[in-house]
Amino acid sequence: MELAAATSLSASCSSSPITGSWRTAFLSLRDETQSLPSLRQSHIQTILQLLNRFIFSQADNLIHVASLLPPDEVGADIMLLMELARNISDDAAADFDDVTQSFIQLSNFIHGTISRVSFKLDAASWVLSLDCFRRVVKAFLGKAKMNAAFIENASVISAIKHCLQSSRLLFGVCQRTNLSSGNKELLEFLHVVIACFQMESLYSSCSSGNRKVSKNQCVWEVQNTAFSIIGEVYLKVGKSLHIDIWESTIKVLRHVMDFLASNGPLAEDSVMATFYNSVLHCLHMVLVDSKGSLSAHVAGFVAALRLFLSYGVANRNRFVSPEAGQGKELISSSKNLEMAELSKSGSVPYRPPHLRKRELKNLQRKDEESLSSAGLESSTGYHVSSDSDYSDGDGSARDLSIVRCDKTRLAAIICLQDLCRADPKSFATQWTMLLPQSDVLQPRKHEATLISCLLFDPYIKARLASASTITAMLDGPASVFLQVAEFKDTTKRGSFTALSSSLGQILMQLHSGTLYLVKHEKHGGLLASLFKILTPLISSTPYSRMPPGLLLTVISSVRERVEDGFLVRIDQTSLLAAAFDCLTVALSVSPPSVQVKHMLLEEVGRGFLEVQKKPGLLYALFSYSEPFRSPSISFESLQALRAVAHNYPSAMFSCWKEVSSIVYAFLRYTPDVQARLQKINAGCTGGPSWEKVITAAVKVFDECLRAISGFKGTEDLSDDRLLDDPFTSDYMKIKTISSAPFYGSESPASPTYEVNLFPRGCEQWSEAIAKHMPLILRHSSAVVRAASVTCFAGLTSPVFMSLHQAEQDFILSSSVDAALSDEVPSVRSAACRAIGVIACFPQVIQSEEILDKLVYAVVHNTNDSLVSVRITASWALANICDSLRHCVDLPSFTSGSGDSKGSSELISILINSALHLSKDNDKGKVLDYFFLDTID
Repeated sequence: MELAAATSLSASCSSSPITGSWRTAFLSLRDETQSLPSLRQSHIQTILQLLNRFIFSQADNLIHVASLLPPDEVGADIMLLMELARNISDDAAADFDDVTQSFIQLSNFIHGTISRVSFKLDAASWVLSLDCFRRVVKAFLGKAKMNAAFIENASVISAIKHCLQSSRLLFGVCQRTNLSSGNKELLEFLHVVIACFQMESLYSSCSSGNRKVSKNQCVWEVQNTAFSIIGEVYLKVGKSLHIDIWESTIKVLRHVMDFLASNGPLAEDSVMATFYNSVLHCLHMVLVDSKGSLSAHVAGFVAALRLFLSYGVANRNRFVSPEAGQGKELISSSKNLEMAELSKSGSVPYRPPHLRKRELKNLQRKDEESLSSAGLESSTGYHVSSDSDYSDGDGSARDLSIVRCDKTRLAAIICLQDLCRADPKSFATQWTMLLPQSDVLQPRKHEATLISCLLFDPYIKARLASASTITAMLDGPASVFLQVAEFKDTTKRGSFTALSSSLGQILMQLHSGTLYLVKHEKHGGLLASLFKILTPLISSTPYSRMPPGLLLTVISSVRERVEDGFLVRIDQTSLLAAAFDCLTVALSVSPPSVQVKHMLLEEVGRGFLEVQKKPGLLYALFSYSEPFRSPSISFESLQALRAVAHNYPSAMFSCWKEVSSIVYAFLRYTPDVQARLQKINAGCTGGPSWEKVITAAVKVFDECLRAISGFKGTEDLSDDRLLDDPFTSDYMKIKTISSAPFYGSESPASPTYEVNLFPRGCEQWSEAIAKHMPLILRHSSAVVRAASVTCFAGLTSPVFMSLHQAEQDFILSSSVDAALSDEVPSVRSAACRAIGVIACFPQVIQSEEILDKLVYAVVHNTNDSLVSVRITASWALANICDSLRHCVDLPSFTSGSGDSKGSSELISILINSALHLSKDNDKGKVLDYFFLDTID
C-alpha cells in the first residue's frame, strides 16, 4: 500500500489524548522518511535514528494504545515498518550492531502490536511481511555463523522467536480472510530458519543431555516454534500446496532426523523432549497427506524414529519379563500401581496433590522392598491413568519430563504408521528393523520394537498407537510378501538368514506377543486393537509353512478369552464380535489345519453340547448364535459356523440338529418379536440389521447341507474374469461341474456309492424342504430369498435322486418360479445358478418336459437388463449344453423324427441363445465348447 494513502488515512482520523501518541509518532516518521531523497547507504543511519526517536523510545506506550485504534490504520503503520526494515537489510555497509539492535526492537514491537490488533491483509502486504521477517532473521543468523556466541544472546533469540510468532499470527489472519497466497513463501521462510539453526555445535552440546541444554533452551524454543508453524500450515492448507514445497519440507525434516540418528543417544530432559515432540508432530502433519514418493526417505526416517521407541522408558519403569514368575505382568510405574490398586474397588477417588505425593512415596518404598525380596511384583493389569492425572500443574519437574517423553514416543509411533500408509511397499523392507525375531516376551530397554511397545510401554496411548501401526503394516502388501515366510528352528540356521526365515520368525513373535496380550490384557480399547491385529495377521500367515499347532493355538487362545469374558467397563458386544471375527478368519484358513480338524472331531465325539463336559469351540459358536443375542454377536458367530461347515465338513455331520434349530428359531420370529429384540439390543449401535443376521443363518444352513450331502463345490463365477485379462485371453478354460461330476456309465463310482457314503443327506434335505424352505422362500427380504434359492445349488445328484418325487418337484418349481417371477434381480440370478447345477443331474436332463422348463427360465434371463443376471443365466445355459453333450447322442437327439421334434427345437433355442450371448461382448459368455460339438 502507498505511504501517501496511509498518511491521508491517519490524518483524516481525529486524535484522542490516548491514541494521539501513536498517530503523532507515525505521522512524524512518515514525514521524515518521505523527505529523504532515497534510502541510500548514507541515509540508513538516519532511518535508524528516526525509528529510535519516534517508535522505539516509547514502544511500550504505543503497543498499549494500538488496540484502541482502527485495525486498518494499525495495519498500514505496521506495513510502513516492514518496508523500512526490508530496505535497511539491503544495506550491507551499515553498522551491524546498530542494525541488530534496531531489528531486535522492531521485531518485539511488531509482535506486541500484532498480538493485540487483528487487521486485514492483502496478498502484497502478506508477502511483504514474510520478506521482512526472512531478511531480519537471516541477518541475525548470518552474524551467528561468524560468531557462535552471538546465538546465545537472549535478546536475539527472543527477536527471532517474535518474528516466527508474528508470522503465525498473520497466517491466522490469512486463514480467516481466505487469503490463499503466501503459503509457499511462509514455508520457505521457516525452512530458512531451521536450516540456519542446523549447526553441529548446537546439537552436539545437547545430544548427551549435559548442562548446556538449559543454557540453549531458547534456541530449542525457536525451533519448536518453527516446526509447530510448519505443522499448522500443513494441517490447514496442506492439500493446496504444490509437490515442490512438500518435497522441500521432507528434505528439511530428513536432515534433522538423520542428524538425530547419527549423534548418539537422545537427551531425556524436558527441553529436548519438547523439541523432539515438535519435530515429530510436524513430520506427522507432512506425512499424513503425502504428495510424492517417499521411497528414498523411508529407511532414513525409520532408522531415526526407531530410537524414540524406548525414549524415556528406562527412567520411568522397571521392567520384568511376562514369562517370569508364572506369567506375572510387567511392573508399571508407582503412579500406575496406585491407580491399579484403587481401581480394584471401583471408581478412583480424587487425591489432592500433596496427599498423592505422599502416597506415591510410600508405594515406591513398598515397591522397592518387594523387588529386593522377591525379584518381581505383579500388577493388577495394564491400567494406565488418563492425561488428566498429569494436569495438576504442581507436579515435579520429573513428572513433567515423563509426560513429555511419553508423548514423544507416541508421536514417533504415529509417524511410523504414517510412513507405512504413505508408502507401504518401501516400508515393508523395514520389518526386520521394527519387529523382533526372538524373545518377544523379554523387555528391551534399548533396542525397542513395536511389539515391545505394545507389550511393555507404560503409556496406554503409545500401546494403542503401536497396535494400530502393526495393523497398518499387516494391512498393506504384507499378505503378498509374507507368503514366502517359513519357520525354521533357530538352532538349525547357519550364519546366513534368508528373508523367508526372518519373516517366519517375525510372524512367530507376532503371534506369541499378541496371543499373550489377548489372554492377559484388561484394557478394553487395547483388547479391541489386539483383535484388529489378529485378523490380518491370521490372513497373512502361511500356516502350512509354520509350526503345525500354531493355528490351533490361535483358535484356542481366542476361544478361552471368550469363555473367560471381558472384565472391562465398555460395551462387551464389540469385543465379542471382534473375537468371533478372528475365529472366522482362523477357521477359513486354507488349506484346513489337521490339528483343528482333530479338535473339532474330538468335541463332536464327546458331545459338545453337554453341560457337564468341558465346553469347546462348537459349543461357544452355537451358544452365541442364538437369536436373542446381540445382532453383532449372532452375526459373527454364524459367520464362524459357516467357516467350520465349509472348511471342516466332517465336523458338521453331528451338528445338523443344532443348525436346524437355530435357523428355524430365526425364521419363526414374527416382525413384532424382531422389533422387540432390536429394542432390547438398542444400545449396541453400528451392528448388522436383522435381515443380515437371518441371511447369515441361512448361509450356515446352506453350508451344513452341502457338507452333509458331500457337495464338492462348483466353479466360481469370478474365475471367468481371467478370460478378460490380456495375458490369459487365449487360454481355453475347461468347464467342470463338481456337484455332478459323473455322467452316465462313465462314472468311476456308482450313485449308490455316494448315497451310502452320505446316508444322511437325503434325510436332512427332506427335513429342510418340509420345515425350513417354505418359510425362507416366502420371506419378505430379497436377500434371504436369494440365499434360500442358493441352497438348491448345493444339491448333489445322489441326494436329488433319493428324494421323493414331490420333493424333487418342489425344488424344480421353486427354482423356475424364482427365475421367472421374482422381481428382485439377485433372486433371479441365484435361481439361474441353482438351475445350472440341477440341469447337470442325469434324471433331469433326460426329461424333455423338465428340460424345456429349465431352458425357458434360463433363456428368459439371458435377456435381462442387468449384467449380473445375464452372467448366471449364461453360466446355467453353458451347463445345460455341457450336460446334453455328455448325456445324449446328439445326432439322434436332433434327427427331427417324431418324438425328437421338440428336442430339435430345444437345441435350436440353445444355439440361438448362445449366438446371442456371443455378440454380447460385455458379458463374455461364449459357449465355444458347445459349438465345437454341434454346429459343425
